[in-house]
Amino acid sequence: MIRLFNVYYSTRTIILLMCEALIVSGSFLLSTVLILGPDTYICLNYEYGVIKIAALTILTLLLSYYFDLYEPQRISERWEIYFRLLLVLGFLSFLLSAVIYFFPQVDIAHYVLLLGLMFLTLGLVLWRGAYEWIIGREVFRERVYVLGGGDRARMIADTLRLRKDAGMEVVGFEPMPVDKGERREAFSMALESFRGRNPGIDRVVIALEDRRGELPLRELLKLRFDGVVIEEAGALLERLTGKLYLDGLRPSNFIYSEGFRVKPSQQFARRIVSTLTAAAGLLLFLPLLPFVVLAVRLSSSGPIFFRQVRVGMGGRNFTVYKFRTMRTDAEIAGAKWASKDDPRATKVGGFMRKTRLDEVPQLWNVLRGDMGFVGPRPERPEFVPWLSENIPYFDLRHMIRPGLTGWAQVRYGYGSTLEEAREKLEYDLYYIKHMTLGLDLLIMFETIKTILRRRGAQ
Repeated sequence: MIRLFNVYYSTRTIILLMCEALIVSGSFLLSTVLILGPDTYICLNYEYGVIKIAALTILTLLLSYYFDLYEPQRISERWEIYFRLLLVLGFLSFLLSAVIYFFPQVDIAHYVLLLGLMFLTLGLVLWRGAYEWIIGREVFRERVYVLGGGDRARMIADTLRLRKDAGMEVVGFEPMPVDKGERREAFSMALESFRGRNPGIDRVVIALEDRRGELPLRELLKLRFDGVVIEEAGALLERLTGKLYLDGLRPSNFIYSEGFRVKPSQQFARRIVSTLTAAAGLLLFLPLLPFVVLAVRLSSSGPIFFRQVRVGMGGRNFTVYKFRTMRTDAEIAGAKWASKDDPRATKVGGFMRKTRLDEVPQLWNVLRGDMGFVGPRPERPEFVPWLSENIPYFDLRHMIRPGLTGWAQVRYGYGSTLEEAREKLEYDLYYIKHMTLGLDLLIMFETIKTILRRRGAQ
């Protein structure tokens, strides 16, 4: 896997994206050559043809990203890939038609874009078919043995079987004897059986709940010296899922980890970026403010803005601001989490929640320094003691400023149960461990997609 902005991406996905960039640019370049002939050089170098083709390539890749074509775990059936691919080409055609209608000078040359779209459709459909065939070949898959027989080992095996983009094939995983001594002997025999076999294994994933007296060190060392990668299950899950699983997480994982370093210089840079982004967001929103205020006022009686106490950095309370989306008697029976299609929300409020318009006043919290633009979502003080008691390491969320958006928001969504809050914390811990300015910018970019797709809102 390849690490970019402290996020791990499948090598296959990166190759897929790069090849499709070549196909897109190559399609429009080929159409330019076929139509303009000897005038191609003039068009590309003196009429901004290269820049136009580059812009078309970026636009096509962005549309593919928007339709999850680079996130295979979101696609359940193979036919769905081609359906989404046709949606991308349809949106691209519509956008190009609209842009050229209003700005004719953007066109490369007469019929170039039309011919380029025909080449692009054929090229992408054939390439996706070839790509699926190639990654299905055994020679391009890494053979993995999962060392363990419990729930953690089973989760590793299931995750690898679902994540075809990881390029890993589980070749060994089975229930083990109950007796500890028998388990160690069974592990040793299983590992020894892979030595000298062709093909053998490329990676061993240690997924033991209790390693004392069970870990076959001698056999693991032999495989390690044979070139086999030996990896702990938590590290593999962290790369594949973008979160730190609380099951099996120990204090030593925090003490000896390279992450979890909150550097003052890093926080200063993040604070500057958050302030500038929040200020720009408020300025862009100003023309819409009167319409939103009027909509909230007409939706139901009550104040325009909603104030609520949240827990911030260091466990200190602060007041967060939102546009009111619920009736004024929404919590007359006490504090409770929002739910999907919450009956307490007004009709206007439901729309604002889906589009995140109700969150805009929190940009003022970012300017004040109560929040950062990126970070764990601030929790209500009514729930924090209960969550801290039931979820280990929950208080670690308070070591940095909470955020308007965050890693858990773009990768998971809203949590309204204890189990969902636990999973959100796993994403928040990953963010705190790998927190950098580059990761913040990536989260801001992915937030746009989350808002447009209306994911995770309640």
